Amino acid sequence: MTDRTSISNDSKRLGNPFTPEFGKVPVYMAGRTLLIEEMVRALDSGRNDPNLCTLFVGARGTGKTAMLSFLSNEAERLGWISANVTSTPGMLEDIIQRLQEAASHLIVPESKRRIDGIEVGGILGFSWQNEGASDPNWRSRMNAVFEGLSPTDTGVLITVDEVDAGLDEMVHLVTTYQHFVREGKKVALLMAGLPHSIFALLSGKSTSFLRRASRHDLGMLPDYEIEEAFRLTVEDGGRMVDAAAMEEAVECIGGFPFMFQLVGYRAWNASAGEVISLDDVRSAARLASKEMKAKIFDATYGALSKNDRAFLNAMLESRGPATREELMQRLGKSTSHVSTYKKRLLESGVIEETVVGSFVFALPGFREYLLENSSMG
Repeated sequence: MTDRTSISNDSKRLGNPFTPEFGKVPVYMAGRTLLIEEMVRALDSGRNDPNLCTLFVGARGTGKTAMLSFLSNEAERLGWISANVTSTPGMLEDIIQRLQEAASHLIVPESKRRIDGIEVGGILGFSWQNEGASDPNWRSRMNAVFEGLSPTDTGVLITVDEVDAGLDEMVHLVTTYQHFVREGKKVALLMAGLPHSIFALLSGKSTSFLRRASRHDLGMLPDYEIEEAFRLTVEDGGRMVDAAAMEEAVECIGGFPFMFQLVGYRAWNASAGEVISLDDVRSAARLASKEMKAKIFDATYGALSKNDRAFLNAMLESRGPATREELMQRLGKSTSHVSTYKKRLLESGVIEETVVGSFVFALPGFREYLLENSSMG
């Protein structure tokens, strides 16, 4: 069932209710109800729930950032404070500053001075020195935040988007998080990234304990979830969508969360009346396809190696799923070569293995994109 909880308290939203901006929490989190319920239960429990350390994995545009944003909002509703950062240099300092801002109403600041010396010469006197001559490390600074929050039993949620396993600060955060948990801190760590980035993080020597963390793969959504969420979003904005338009919208969205928002946004803008028509959706689909190419497919294709592209081009020769044997023959390569690049492309979220040794494109429309690129040389 689609999550029917709107992020708006108003019965009708003003303006376009669709949200094609990256990371923006949609009106309805289509197809994620059970996952959200599971995560909210973990936050409500506060401690000792495996979902308090969770990895969200998926290709670009599958809603990873929106999920982090949604759960951060839910955590704050339950009395947690949160720091929402991206895996980039400076992220540890950003976490500290975000938490200090969020906790400013809960923690009474302590004196920043200490006694440096005492003078006795007829008159008793004190000299003072500002704290900070020897700055505490990140773990100690975080412990100070936890200590300040302990009287109110407030939890700390850290969300990290676009995980980069090669970033030293990412590794530092993950390894230090272990200590927070062992020390009984009320803390949660939610991370999101592309499949290959998460795989690299799990493969790291000092971060391998994350293999015990919860992992949720955010893939394509079933058509019935798309249909219900599309209808509810349109109705939330005060309009209707006719049956033919709905059917066309579901087909061109193809279960892809970002495409859902693009098509909905453009169809809403194209509609001149109170009912979104088939022509509105067809017009929207044309624009949405161009946006998908620019925002998702170009970046995905640009990250592929020469051999990755050769593998995908070999898949294009199959009308349906491409088999391992077909790919070996077309590429003129060994089974180990096919296995290597199959693994790379699976980890990148570009292809899926529907049954053992049978591969399809994971991103709706990416096959057509590759065909267009091939025809252009």
